[in-house]
Amino acid sequence: MLVDACGWVAVVDARINIDLALETQVGPVELKITEAVLTELEQLVERESRALLLDLLLERAEIVSGEGEHTDDELLDLATTRDWPVLTVDKALKARLHEANASIIEVHGSKALRLIE
Repeated sequence: MLVDACGWVAVVDARINIDLALETQVGPVELKITEAVLTELEQLVERESRALLLDLLLERAEIVSGEGEHTDDELLDLATTRDWPVLTVDKALKARLHEANASIIEVHGSKALRLIE
């Protein structure tokens, strides 16, 4: 499963146990993150002095890369070529993923994740 920056922030803000929440939705998954998403998260931590559990994410996630000039383009490429769902709450990215028939995992309610196929 690919992790988008806003998706990770939403999970952290909602204090969701990502392992448990993902297991109930899709079973065991391996987290994937791009360098661009990691850079976005690091900039957010610096800019807002937020604790975003980046150590946990880096410990659990494999860094991958895809095609595209923009972060969303790269996520869309990976989602469609590798058939990986994307954890995001970004409306524009979700619309692009939906148009491409890619799966989306979003934060739903206060403490849950929902898979949209």
